[in-house]
Amino acid sequence: MLQLVKEFIQQLFSFSQDNPLLFTQFHFWVFFALVLALFAPLGRRCLQRNAWLFFVSVFFYWKTSGLFTLILLFLTFYNFFAGKAISGRKTDRGRTAVLIISIIVNLSILCYFKYAYFITDLVNRLLGTSFAVFDVFSWVGNAVTGSTRFSVDSILLPVGISFYTFQAISYIMDIYRRRIAPVHNILDFGFYVSFFPQLVAGPIVRASEFIPQLYKPFFLGRRQFGIAVFWILNGLAKKIILSDYIAVNFIDRVFDNPTLYTGFENLMALFGYSLQVYADFSGYTDIATGVAMLMGFYLPKNFNSPYKAPNPGNFWKRWHISLSKWLQDYLYIPLGGNRNGTFATYAVIIAIALIGTFLSGSWIVAAVVAVLAAAIGAVAWLHPEKRRKIVTNLNSMDTMLLGGLWHGASWNFMIWGGLNGLGMVVYKFWKDWNVYTRTAVLMIVCGALAALTMVYPQPVFNMFLVWAGIILAGTLVRLFYRLSGGTGEWKKLENCWAVFQTFVFITFTRLFFRSGSNLDPALANETAWATARNMVGQIGGPWAVSQIPVICWEYRNVFLLIIFGMLIHWLPENFKRRYRIWFAKMPLPLMAVSVVAVVVIIYQFMTADFQKFIYFQF
Repeated sequence: MLQLVKEFIQQLFSFSQDNPLLFTQFHFWVFFALVLALFAPLGRRCLQRNAWLFFVSVFFYWKTSGLFTLILLFLTFYNFFAGKAISGRKTDRGRTAVLIISIIVNLSILCYFKYAYFITDLVNRLLGTSFAVFDVFSWVGNAVTGSTRFSVDSILLPVGISFYTFQAISYIMDIYRRRIAPVHNILDFGFYVSFFPQLVAGPIVRASEFIPQLYKPFFLGRRQFGIAVFWILNGLAKKIILSDYIAVNFIDRVFDNPTLYTGFENLMALFGYSLQVYADFSGYTDIATGVAMLMGFYLPKNFNSPYKAPNPGNFWKRWHISLSKWLQDYLYIPLGGNRNGTFATYAVIIAIALIGTFLSGSWIVAAVVAVLAAAIGAVAWLHPEKRRKIVTNLNSMDTMLLGGLWHGASWNFMIWGGLNGLGMVVYKFWKDWNVYTRTAVLMIVCGALAALTMVYPQPVFNMFLVWAGIILAGTLVRLFYRLSGGTGEWKKLENCWAVFQTFVFITFTRLFFRSGSNLDPALANETAWATARNMVGQIGGPWAVSQIPVICWEYRNVFLLIIFGMLIHWLPENFKRRYRIWFAKMPLPLMAVSVVAVVVIIYQFMTADFQKFIYFQF
């Protein structure tokens, strides 16, 4: 009997990479039930409650990430005392010095784990060296234990390190800006940094928004309880029914071997991935929101129907809102925002352009970069009134490039971020043009692409030509309507067309995002680029149109789920709000029956293979 108890305790407190403590696993909900059972009597005693949640959050991270818990604890203790040091300095110079040191410490740890392979590869290619990564932490671990238990030849990425590092930085920045006072108790601060619902995949909680909640007694009204349960069920349905099912049964297969599938299948996999990544990430956020709400805490809204966005800039106000606001406050505005340019504005864009040009090894890329730089410089010199707009666009581009790099240490993520930045910049010019200018520009673009497909045939030019042709067709309709004297309101139709075009653009950029995901950092750049190139080759190459009906029938369940998911996404927000409230007002017995029914339906879609949340790797 004692042996069984001992084995149970060992299993309970041991870390298993094959059985992490995640929302889609049954044992997470057992863990959460135990957390609530001991949380209930502490609800109004803030210090004891926060201490308990800090302890279970650390335990949660241990069961998710093992020894990387030491990194979380180090950053917790370091930033707690850094915040006190910033607050305690009497002069601005002293406060700034502590802030700079603290940011360097936080970003150094993040960069070591997340960008070691990327930086090593970059140095080797620039200098012709053959450096290899070396895991210092594993080396220390081996020295302490007197063994060779830990491998020093590879560096693993701690789950969620970007999220809790950014939260720590927001804490010391908000103290520096005097938005908040430092937390006096390490247990309270530890709870803020490690709160388990959002610890490993966000949303990124700002100190000024969350820390005041640390000192509020627990309160959960009847309607809040119903909304919390709704968010949990909604998130589980998104993750398991939409994200996991279409990924396992279609999307992952195509991305793993693009050349084995037709151009139509590759294109559908790309559009399907847009739904998958949204359902996966927003599903995690929904569950985290519901779990936190059951304990009386409120997390910031992280998604606002992003595929309803009519332009790329609006998309980033709807997608991963907590990251977008963090980048705006702590990167875009310090770079100069829409006011002016700083040294960093030009340093970032020039460094990335030069490195990208060198690594490409292409004179064409070098020529394009040089022409763009000359054109931007000439416009700024000849038209001083446009310099502010140019600087604003440069700051936006820098923010998106660095935001892309935040997502992963791969050039594919840089390309993805750069394309999103380019889309935002192009739209700023596009919205200022009238229909005649737009038509003329699109005709020139289509003519140039048509010439390229004849002189230098490439699948990517075929893709761009078709897309530009579709945009031109819509613009021509508007032009002919204007010339015929039409004066009716086209606002709804125009908005639908803009939403469709934005969705297509965002989906295309996701080609580079998905190609760089779920890869060994040592192989990420080469493998990701090969995947993206192969998919472009299939989509932009010749299609076997006669096979499309057969493909649609073969994957009918997947395609129907994709259509169903997008239709739900595009429902009016007021309608969604009404059925959330309707669910929250249900009598408790009826709500319990509904919960059981939904769980049974979700269970039917569960896949045999364990599917992690996509944003765990970030």
